[in-house]
Parts: sequence; structure tokens; C-alpha cells
Amino acid sequence: MKQAPDHLVELIEPIVEGLGYECVGIEYNPHPQHGMLRIYIDSENGILVEDCTKVSHQLSGMLDVEDPIQGEYQLEISSPGADRPFFKLSQFERFTGSAVMINLFKPVDKRRKIIGLIQAVEGDEVVLLEGEQTINVPFQAMSKARLVPEYLLKKGGRSGK
Repeated sequence: MKQAPDHLVELIEPIVEGLGYECVGIEYNPHPQHGMLRIYIDSENGILVEDCTKVSHQLSGMLDVEDPIQGEYQLEISSPGADRPFFKLSQFERFTGSAVMINLFKPVDKRRKIIGLIQAVEGDEVVLLEGEQTINVPFQAMSKARLVPEYLLKKGGRSGK
């Protein structure tokens, strides 16, 4: 998964959680001139622009003092949205029964992209149901995973009629 390096997670997660938000995940895409540090936050009440601003303000101060990233980068605070990204196995467990789209580093069943319903998490694998087929996908093989919003599944189902 495209999770940020551990040292960034260890600095950022406690601040986000201390402000009363869930730290869904952290993406870090290094680049000498155009780096990006994106933090996904959530709460039971959803996320508003004010929430993102509050977290951004707190994290900017810490990042300026700690200076954990070399070079220039843009800090972005975002809600996970309807197609929320997954960063941890526990997130797959939380959304058991939901559809997910997974991109893979290494093919599973000769495929690099799988869309299926999350059945379970067994050890370090996510068990998906795709049609009638059950597929066990190792977490370490995943490059990206996102929830597939129900409205897209319904839309896709209608287009075949």
C-alpha cells in the first residue's frame, strides 16, 4: 500500500487523533520540487473544510519544527470520500461485505486489478468474493485499494439492462 514511511506516520497520527479525528491513512509521494503529503482524516460526524483547516494548521506547525521531509512538498488534508482508500488490514475488516477495488504489485490469478466483495481478513490476506469465485489477496501484494461506492455498483448493474 502507498502508506507513508513509519517516521511520518509516528509524527502525524498522534496529532490527528489528539484533535479527535481518525487518521485513515497517509500518502507520501516524494519529488524534489513537487512532493505531496496527503493525510486522510475522518470522524463520526463526517469532515468539513473547517476540520481539514484545523488539522492542517496543527500539522504544519509540527512539520516546520520537526522538518522530517527533505525538499519542497505540498501538505493536503482530505476526507476519505465515498471511494475511501484503504491503508491497513483493519480497514478491510471494518468494511466486510462492501465492494473494494484492489490494484496489485504482483498478479493474483494472473490479474493486477480485482473488484470484489470483502468476505473476511484471514491472517495477512483479504478474502474477496468476485461473482462466484473466492480470491485470497495478500495484503503485501496490494499497491492500492479503494472502496467502491454502492451507487457505482448500482449504476454498473443498470447499464447492462
